[in-house]
Amino acid sequence: MAHSPRKRFGQHFLHDRGTVDRILAAVAPARGETVVEIGPGEGVLTEPLLAATGRLHVVEVDRDLAATLRGRAEWADTLRVHEADALRFDFTALAPEGSRVRVVGNLPYNISTPLLFHLLEQRAAIADIHFMLQREVVDRMAAAPGSGVYGRLSVMIQAYCRVTRLFRVPPGAFRPPPAVESAVVRLVPRAQPLVDAAHAAHFGEIVRRAFSVRRKTLRNGLRGFVDADTITAAGIDPGIRPEQLRVEDFARLAGT
Repeated sequence: MAHSPRKRFGQHFLHDRGTVDRILAAVAPARGETVVEIGPGEGVLTEPLLAATGRLHVVEVDRDLAATLRGRAEWADTLRVHEADALRFDFTALAPEGSRVRVVGNLPYNISTPLLFHLLEQRAAIADIHFMLQREVVDRMAAAPGSGVYGRLSVMIQAYCRVTRLFRVPPGAFRPPPAVESAVVRLVPRAQPLVDAAHAAHFGEIVRRAFSVRRKTLRNGLRGFVDADTITAAGIDPGIRPEQLRVEDFARLAGT
């Protein structure tokens, strides 16, 4: 019997085999790699991931789904089910010594942004991330300066990861169909982030403040936190708006 999707978990189960095949081709999992799937649901992506890698970790918050996955006798020795909230899960604990994990998931849209920030904090243990997300979120993550959707998420993700939009997925690929279009994105943590660790907290706060009042100039949006002289010293015009700055500009301002 199919599992009834639970609204409180934002569940939309992928069922389209063509989409599954495209995700598998994008991830290209290999034997022996440590792969973690977030939100396996009914296991439509779990099965081919497990077949490709030989062993797989899954993180599932729904106890009924977790129990069903554990109950698959053919997976008993190869599938490790972590019944947990991905927002609180320690992904670094799964990384083999001297190696990193690969993360894959069809995420509930209501946790996508906080989960992305949670994973950024653990990026040293992550080789890459392939996520199915709301298309609007993927567009924001990959947006360039000057775009109407370029904002805090764009800057924070791109400072630490290379972002590649892969392909769109229509609502009909899911049960039940969501009200929005989805997209698959690839994130690869940068070997050298665009902002150094010493200035990371300051960088994050500058970005947060600037885009919380995105229609204001930097001079006005950062008033009381970063003065106009400091903005000028970083080689940036205090009279421009935050969406006009590149990620590198924000990083340079944080280090000034």
